[in-house]
Amino acid sequence: MAGTERSITDERIVVTGGTNGIGKEIARALAQRGAALTLVARNVAKAADVRAELEAEPGARSGIDVVQGDLGDLASVRAAADEINARYDHIDVLVNNAGIHSTGSQITVDGFDHMMATNHLGPFLLTNLLLDRLKAAPAARIVVTASDASRIAGRVDLDRLAEATHYGSVGAEFRYTESKLVNILFTQELARRLAGTKVTANSFCPGMIDTPLARESLSVNAALTLMSAVGIANTPEKGAKWGIRLVVKPEFATTSGRHFSTTKLLGRLPAMPAAKDLDYQRRLWERSAQLVGL
Repeated sequence: MAGTERSITDERIVVTGGTNGIGKEIARALAQRGAALTLVARNVAKAADVRAELEAEPGARSGIDVVQGDLGDLASVRAAADEINARYDHIDVLVNNAGIHSTGSQITVDGFDHMMATNHLGPFLLTNLLLDRLKAAPAARIVVTASDASRIAGRVDLDRLAEATHYGSVGAEFRYTESKLVNILFTQELARRLAGTKVTANSFCPGMIDTPLARESLSVNAALTLMSAVGIANTPEKGAKWGIRLVVKPEFATTSGRHFSTTKLLGRLPAMPAAKDLDYQRRLWERSAQLVGL
């Protein structure tokens, strides 16, 4: 990555969804720079294999930690946060990358829509439970993987934010865009609540990425097939670049509440009205807190 970078050697960086796709490439880049990584993963056996792979990277340090955590299960999120808080006295960076793109409706053990729970409620709860450790760092950054697909979503009904409803493949596409919109709005409200601290929060869109997660969607699979044929679909390595920049670039030290994008086509769509509605973002936060028991 060209240009000046700050040193992240030995910084404690927590990454969710670091065993696949974009998250794995972010974790790889941070490992190569000597970060003290913690991977939060649902499948600890797979995470152990990824840990060995990352520790073999040039510049990587040994001792990457793995913490079991299923973002779609609130009890699992709380257990992961408890373990992280017990292990470390501070966290320098939190990368909220874990997410799913389902092809149909599923219900979590908590009775929530699986996609909204995994993509929003779990990361919302984890972030809140780790805030004290982030505030304990000399300066900390929170990076959220979102998507410009959110521009299609419109406005989410907060009364039915994570309601478990039945939908098929078409409904799943809409639900995914809603969850990505909520990612951005959560990040913006989080940044406002962190004003006056040394913790920043920003989100980014990695673009249209050819990953197994994306291929699970029939419409996205068709789009990716076309985009790959003409050479405009991003690889996980390219999609991870903005996430890495938000961690290592010194110019983002005080930047907070911003959304960064590499998606030129979707980036031309009108901005989401909800992105400018501060009262709506506040109510989203309060509703999310109510649902996760904060």
